[in-house]
Amino acid sequence: MKHNPAFLALVESILPLVTEVNVEQYQTMNDWTLLDVREDSEWLKGRLPNALHLGRGIIERDIETLFPEKDTPLVLYCGGGYRSALAANNLQVMGYTKVVSLAGGYKAWLERQLPIEND
Repeated sequence: MKHNPAFLALVESILPLVTEVNVEQYQTMNDWTLLDVREDSEWLKGRLPNALHLGRGIIERDIETLFPEKDTPLVLYCGGGYRSALAANNLQVMGYTKVVSLAGGYKAWLERQLPIEND
């Protein structure tokens, strides 16, 4: 997907504030909760194993209900790593201290031909 310049500029402006991990790093992260922040339609087409779904449109609204402890270790991912970086930044602003974004997101996972879950 081709992204618009202002969206890319926004993502670039927050990336220095967010920790990103690559797929290989994520695979070594025990006891971290994986959150898929993609749209419902994307989730239904396939997702990373053991992921929970909390879409980008509602994550800030619902995160404290699902994860009231602000030190809960969370890995966020989306299609390519941009929306998850934005969401990770917002969660940090909300006080979450262990939140990272999966660089390359679902696309990076598929490129490595790793397993996915489907309904």
